[in-house]
Amino acid sequence: MNNKEFIYTYIRHRDEHDLCRLEMRSFFGFDTSSNVLKSSIAIDPNRSPFMNERLEVLYAGEQLEEITKQVEQLDLGASTFKVVCLNTADLDATKKIGHPERRKIEREIGLRMNGEPDLDQPEMVFGVVTLDGKWYFGKLAISDNIWFHHQQKPHMYSTALSTRVARAVANIAVPHPEGVRAIDPCCGIGTVLVEALSMGINIVGRDINRRVVLGSRKNIAHFGLEGDVTTGPIAEVNDEYDVTIIDMPYNLFTHITADEQLEIIKEARRFTKKVVIVTIDTIDHMIEEAGFHIIDRCVAKKGTFSRQILICE
Repeated sequence: MNNKEFIYTYIRHRDEHDLCRLEMRSFFGFDTSSNVLKSSIAIDPNRSPFMNERLEVLYAGEQLEEITKQVEQLDLGASTFKVVCLNTADLDATKKIGHPERRKIEREIGLRMNGEPDLDQPEMVFGVVTLDGKWYFGKLAISDNIWFHHQQKPHMYSTALSTRVARAVANIAVPHPEGVRAIDPCCGIGTVLVEALSMGINIVGRDINRRVVLGSRKNIAHFGLEGDVTTGPIAEVNDEYDVTIIDMPYNLFTHITADEQLEIIKEARRFTKKVVIVTIDTIDHMIEEAGFHIIDRCVAKKGTFSRQILICE
């Protein structure tokens, strides 16, 4: 039985609110409108473009003094450490703590710990946070915003998904990668592939356009990743996959017809039981006709431009 508890903090733009909540539901089975979430499920904060920190709770108490006493039990050996107070902003209904008070809290806890403090390059980082009148202390993991470094690719399309949306879509499709085989059969220049591969997701790519396949391969290699991207129509996919990601080609740029959109979804139904579709059009009727059912969805916005993210089984 897993008795661990994790506290996640989030940073997201207003337009990303619904997309973030769909990612939460995929990871944890529930969501929250808050910028803080508790779960027994461990997710690396580097995976999500919205997660800021993850605290693996070691100790909890009604008062800060309970934490300062409990940390004396920690044996860090020769490891250096630092303590970070996470209340730098309002966390749900808990108001932020000012800088001087946060530094005081960090010192109080650090002085009671058995180890060598190092504020610059510590070997271990711990966090402390107060939420809803209770205090929590534990191991802290802070997101490195890996997705940010994928924004500048050698090959780019103005219509491609942003790296943040692409990373969230990969997480929504494959929240728990172990044993899961995925495919992006309309991969374009590989925006989703880069994000998925960088998270260790077992995914292959494919596109009917030879030129964009070459661009996708170069983008993947540019970031030191390895992935299989082949050329050909979705109709020639023969293997079976646990999940398929389809960023539906846009009418405005590819002149794809409604019948061709339907055919893509029908072909996906042939080799997968689950598909995550990104579309600028409302295609609910096509999804039903292809034999899928929409089990969850959201709208990802960027200014006045919107995309629908649909989870179908």
